[in-house]
Formats: sequence, structure tokens, C-alpha cells
Amino acid sequence: MSRSSRILGFGHHAPGRKVANAEIESNLGLEPGWIEKRTGIRSRFWATDEDTLSGLAAQAGDMALANAGIDRSDIGLLLLATSTPDHLLPPSAPLVAHKLGLGRAGAVDLTGACAGFIYALMFADGFTRLHGKPALIIAANILSRRINPAERASSVLFADAAGALVIGPCEDPDRGVLGASVDSDGSRYGLIQIPAGGSNVPFQSGLDLGQTRMTMTDGREVFARAVDMMTACSKDALAAARTQPQDIDRFVPHQANARIFDAVGRSLGIADHAIVKTIADYGNSSAATIPLSLSLAHQMEPFRPGEKILLAAAGAGLSGGALVVGT
Repeated sequence: MSRSSRILGFGHHAPGRKVANAEIESNLGLEPGWIEKRTGIRSRFWATDEDTLSGLAAQAGDMALANAGIDRSDIGLLLLATSTPDHLLPPSAPLVAHKLGLGRAGAVDLTGACAGFIYALMFADGFTRLHGKPALIIAANILSRRINPAERASSVLFADAAGALVIGPCEDPDRGVLGASVDSDGSRYGLIQIPAGGSNVPFQSGLDLGQTRMTMTDGREVFARAVDMMTACSKDALAAARTQPQDIDRFVPHQANARIFDAVGRSLGIADHAIVKTIADYGNSSAATIPLSLSLAHQMEPFRPGEKILLAAAGAGLSGGALVVGT
């Protein structure tokens, strides 16, 4: 067994169609500036007809593998966090592994909604410590195909993107996942959902648009619950890592809504300049926002050895979590 893991490479990819707020505001009859004022979003990227989820994921993964500079045959596990797989069956991860030339690496999807990357990185860290093999974690979504264009709450937020991370075994105990906390609240199961498509309501003729697309029943409650869950999990993860908020070099939250992560940052006492923010240009791509933000932040200012990063997310389910990671 390895004592810890370390980050070896970052990657991200967004599809080619950039959608500014003006297009959505016009379609919904909203006044100019309405979306940015309430969400912090100025634009987002949406998939074209040619894009596939596995294709977006593979491009982000390819960048992370190149950044890591390791042989692809060394990867022991691929975890794909997604709520929009190519098909309900089979899982998309084996196809992504095939596209990336990972050989016989294990590959599986995780459907953790916005918190999916948190869980995937936590599981991959355990795999790498146990088996001493690198792992590739990808989060990707094409949410534009699940938006109900007539529902303001979801149509102004969601985007398409992919982000990826390669981790490898390490003997330095100050690297890798230093503290973790996960949480769920199934009593709020229906706050964000796509009603049809599962075994309870299979796809069939006669379904109306609202049953086959994403719906958010109470945006204010989603906001309050997300702030509470992300804050509580962050405090627990920091305690597990024996780390104070002021010791965090960068806070990389799920980019759900700028007002949400700003509120979490204030509650934790993390300086605003330490919060990585990508929502203005990329919107909310659910689980993909954290690895996308990590990759973009690394491009702007490479992570230094010894940095401590706090990751936190909450979303549909409700499900959430936080990790303290040493670089």
C-alpha cells in the first residue's frame, strides 16, 4: 500500500458553442442582466449535435494524461462522474477508457450529480493507496439536452463541459486527500430531478416535456440546503485534515451559483481572493465544474507543492461532500 496519492495531471474540455445570457434572456422574456445578477453567469458552453458525452470526457481525459506525462497502460482505474451518460445502459466509462487507450483498466460510471467528482476522487484516492496504481477521474455532462427551455430555474444555469484529474501513488503523507466528509439528505430527494427515464417512469409515448427534462421545484430551498451542506462538510473535512480555513491556499467549490459559493466562503472565513471562480464563463456543468476549475486554475497559476486545496459540492439527491487535498 502507498501512504498517499498525489495529483499528476489536469485536463478540461468544453464544446464549441458558446451561449451568452442574451440568447436565453430573450427566449425567456427576461430583462438584460437578469441572469448574471442572480447567478454570476455571463455565458456557458452547449454541445453541438455532433458532440457526445463520451467524446467530451475523452478529450478532457486525454489532456490530463498528457499533462501527467505517464504511460496510459499504467492507469489502473477510470471513474466517470456523470448524470448524462451516452446511454442508460451500458455505462459510458468503458467506452471512454477504450477511446483513451487505457487497455484493461477498470472503468465505471458514478451518478453522484453535482457532488459526483468529490465521491469519485475520494474513491480513486483509496484505490491508488491500496493498489499503488494511478487513476484517472473524469467528470462530464451534457446538461443542455436535459434543460427544459420553458423553466427559468434550470435553463439559466446549466452547461456542458468535462474536467479530469490523474492521481498516482505517493509516500508523502502531506499529499493527496488529507480529510474528507460526505453527506446526504434523501428527504429532499425531489428538489432537483428528471422525473422520467428511470424504472419508476420509463420513457414512453405520451410523456410531456416536463417529465423528460430537468426540473427544480424550489430554487430558494436548493440554495439554502446547498450552502448548509457545503459549509458543514467543509468544516468536517478541515477538522479531519487538522487544517484551519486560513491555511487553505485555494477553495475550489462546485460552481452552482456564485451566491452559493460566496456564502460558503464567508461562512468558513476563506478570503474571497482564495476562491476559484469559473462560473461566469462556463456556467454550471454539475460534477464537471470542480475538475474544470482545477484545470483552469492550474493553467493560470500552477499549483505549487505543499498547497492545500478545499473542494466542496452539493446537489441533487441531496448529496454533497468536501475534501482537503494536498498538492
